[in-house]
Amino acid sequence: MATNRPELARRRLGGTDVSVTAVGLGCAPIAGLFTPVDPAVAAATVAAAWDGGIRHFDTAPHYGAGRSEERLGSALAGRPREEFTLSTKMGRVLVDHDGPWDLWAEPNGKASAFDFSFEGAYEAHRGSLDRLGLDRVDVGLVHDADDHLDEAAAGTYAALAELRSEGRIGAIGIGMNSTGAAAELLSRGDFDVALVAGRYTLLDQSALDGLYPLCRSRGVSVIAAGVFNSGILADPKPGATFNYTAADAALVEKALAIAAVCARHDVPLRAAALQFPLAHPAVASILVGARTPAEVDDALAMFAHPIPEALWHDLKRTGLLPEEAPTP
Repeated sequence: MATNRPELARRRLGGTDVSVTAVGLGCAPIAGLFTPVDPAVAAATVAAAWDGGIRHFDTAPHYGAGRSEERLGSALAGRPREEFTLSTKMGRVLVDHDGPWDLWAEPNGKASAFDFSFEGAYEAHRGSLDRLGLDRVDVGLVHDADDHLDEAAAGTYAALAELRSEGRIGAIGIGMNSTGAAAELLSRGDFDVALVAGRYTLLDQSALDGLYPLCRSRGVSVIAAGVFNSGILADPKPGATFNYTAADAALVEKALAIAAVCARHDVPLRAAALQFPLAHPAVASILVGARTPAEVDDALAMFAHPIPEALWHDLKRTGLLPEEAPTP
């Protein structure tokens, strides 16, 4: 079990009373992302996160067409509600679907469809509460609005702002994968949090120049997801994935070079990849996806692994990290 480690610090999101632990659990994998997950293993994965001190759990209707929310809600049932923070997303609703799925290995007769309307956001919110078995979620995020900024600003954001003003959601934000579109949407509203995947990692610091300074200036807290860039920073080798596609040779070479520097300091690459994003003052927490208890325990062990300052110095000295990137 994930025990005998330092307690995970909690940080508030924006100016709200909602807080998250320094490490959160991303719950897409327990919905059968790419390969099926036994429901008992999914429940055990959430339990391992809880035992390790994680108190932030992130999900979405899109993940397994509701299956992630169902499994997460079941796994959290009976846990003290005031102790954990739950984030889910709006911008998609569930529709009947009998065909194959691209990402999810456990079809359930449903699929998610984009709907950034005001009414669609409320429909998504009600559906999430039903599947989670809860009377509230703590954080609501506009989901994957990269190509739908106008609709999302007029519809989903307006609904989230209303839910927040009524006290039915504690913090609102965006959940996106691109920096430019994320910055544009953040500039159109009063947001508390930005969950951004894969754009501030040991391989990709594209959030460093524009998005993160904007978040700092607007008081928006960042949750950094995708810290392994979908796999290459966990196990760099030919054939590894970078943001869910095959990594090109140059990226694999750079990841291997970073791993070599880590090895010289007796530090696993996974430890450096997990700890690097949280050093930026805009980042409140990192989000780690896991499908088994062993993956949770490994992530927590890597997050607590000692890293000498000299490692970060060597990464910058060799040009593998920009000089201006904050480091632990």
